[in-house]
Amino acid sequence: MIAHNNAMLINFLIYGALGWCLEVLWTGLGSLIKKDTRLTSTTSIWMFFIYGMAAFLEPIIRLVIDLPLIARGGIYVLCIFAVEYITGRIMKSLNICPWDYSGARFSVHGVIRLDYAPVWFFCGLLFEFTHLYIL
Repeated sequence: MIAHNNAMLINFLIYGALGWCLEVLWTGLGSLIKKDTRLTSTTSIWMFFIYGMAAFLEPIIRLVIDLPLIARGGIYVLCIFAVEYITGRIMKSLNICPWDYSGARFSVHGVIRLDYAPVWFFCGLLFEFTHLYIL
C-alpha cells in the first residue's frame, strides 16, 4: 500500500509538471498568435494541482486501453472536461479561478470551452502514453 501511495504521489508530481509545461507552451503560442513576440506565458500554481489530478485517471486508462484510439481520446476528453468544470466552478465560487472563458463562443459557465475538445483529446493520449511508457 505504501509503495502504491508513493507511486501515486510521484505520478501526481509528474502529471502536474507535465501539465504545467504544456500550459506554458499553449499560452506562449497563444501570445504569438496575438503578435506578442515575447511569447509571454501565464499559469497559476493552482494549475499544478489540477493537472496533477491526472494521476487519478490511471484506473480509467487501464479500463479503456484496449478500446480504439478515438474512443479512448473521447473518454479522456469527457474526464478532463468533468475535472475542469468541477474545479472551475468550485474555484469561481471561492474567487480563485485562474481562468475565465466567459467571453468565448463555446464556453460552458465560463469554466470549460467545448472547442478545446481536440486539445484535451491529444493531451489525454499524451498522459496515457506517459503512464504506459514512461512511468
